Amino acid sequence: MSEAAKWYVIHTYSGYENKVAKDIEKVVENRKLYDLIQEVQVPTEMVEEVTEDKNGKPQKREVERKTFPSYVLLKMVYTDDTWHVMKNIRGVTGFVGPGSEPTPLSEKEVAALGVNQLGKKLELNYDVGDYVVVFGTAMDGFTGVVQKIDLDEGTVDVLISMFGRETLATLQVDQIVHQDI
Repeated sequence: MSEAAKWYVIHTYSGYENKVAKDIEKVVENRKLYDLIQEVQVPTEMVEEVTEDKNGKPQKREVERKTFPSYVLLKMVYTDDTWHVMKNIRGVTGFVGPGSEPTPLSEKEVAALGVNQLGKKLELNYDVGDYVVVFGTAMDGFTGVVQKIDLDEGTVDVLISMFGRETLATLQVDQIVHQDI
């Protein structure tokens, strides 16, 4: 092939991203299009959530979320054949670009999207000034007010009232949960 493969973005119906990606992979395999359609990705990220179970106890869990819902990334050589293949896959509404014409992503855009990188992002359900409950430490059940959040270090400074005194404690972000007042 004289032309190099580039990254394109396909728009899909909401919730069809994984099905579209699998269908593209099947078509590539059945039609032996390995040299034209080289890679298919549904960008996702792992997010750690802290929620309460049915008994009201805090629990944390990792959840995989789609980074760009309704979009699939595709590394391919753009030809009339590859365009036709993509347009005929169920759930695909078109390419991203002016007038639904496929527009390749620049190297800078590809890097910004984090293609081929699995990131881990922390999502907190509290902010500075919020009341929180401590769990998973010797201070289980104590409440306090968030003073500072340091995501780089993964710590939170919480002003806790213990035995009639205000005490500043530095805790891990997953050791506290938002308290509804």
